[in-house]
Amino acid sequence: MAKLIYSTIVSLDCFVEDSDGTFDWAEPNEEVFAFINQFERTIGTYLYGRRMYETMVYWETHVADVNQTGVENEFAEIWRAATKIVYSGTLTSPSSGRTSIEREFDAASILRMKQTEPRDISIAGAELASHALSAGLVDEVHLFLMPIVVGAGKPAFRNDEHVALELLEERRFASGQMYLRYAVVK
Repeated sequence: MAKLIYSTIVSLDCFVEDSDGTFDWAEPNEEVFAFINQFERTIGTYLYGRRMYETMVYWETHVADVNQTGVENEFAEIWRAATKIVYSGTLTSPSSGRTSIEREFDAASILRMKQTEPRDISIAGAELASHALSAGLVDEVHLFLMPIVVGAGKPAFRNDEHVALELLEERRFASGQMYLRYAVVK
């Protein structure tokens, strides 16, 4: 059975965007990016909300460049090879290969996907992930903590969300960034 994993980069105060709606402070350095690529290789399907998809679709047309790191080029290859499902009521057509659009979140279809997919599934975007957390579908939460406090913005978790977590793994990076991997306690 595939795991559904909510993975996100957050500030120390657990925001995925600051009050201006930006997240330029969340760019991982090369060491962290290489670590992210290790995790991404285990993912067969990405589940996105529209806004997260529109951010990530950059990787569809990413062209290897000598000015960029090898980890960025590697991530682009990993991303293009995966299946993408975008949950959107407004997006009319995908801007990337291996991508389909679903009009609304359907917990039963995600449960079937977990039962049939040979590789793990990643869910990204705080709003979409909150639906999956509320439905009891998320198996693990992976947080990449950036050494910054942004004070306000879009939280990684809804304020009314209650999810018990068990720490499975942690890693510190030279930059002060941290990775925390949790199992969702069911």
